[in-house]
Amino acid sequence: MSIDTIGDFLTIIRNGVAVSKPFVYAPYSKLKHQIATLLQEEGFVRDVVVEGDTVASRQIKIMLKYVDGEAVIHEIIRQSTPGLRVYRGGNTIRPVIGGLGISVLTTSKGVMTNKKAKALAVGGEIICTVW
Repeated sequence: MSIDTIGDFLTIIRNGVAVSKPFVYAPYSKLKHQIATLLQEEGFVRDVVVEGDTVASRQIKIMLKYVDGEAVIHEIIRQSTPGLRVYRGGNTIRPVIGGLGISVLTTSKGVMTNKKAKALAVGGEIICTVW
């Protein structure tokens, strides 16, 4: 594991999709859980469950989604890294693949998609893009 825990989280999902796994496990954090829940709300994953009794043993179980044997997540890319943060204002957030995909942003109002951020006219750090 590296210092970029969000990058590692996205790589776990990317690798699970690449080998057609039904689900993947990732270490728990509030931000990772919010990102996974957002992916579930947008229809990119089937379900998100937090497992584990103690704080140290918590994991996020992400059930990946497939339609006719093809993964719903085609590409998941980390945009803002620890070495190069990417921020956008509410008016400068661009759609992903003509609106087919989403960007996940952290804003002052929480973690949200580019569409919701544009509607609320808030900007923030672009964590990743998914389509």
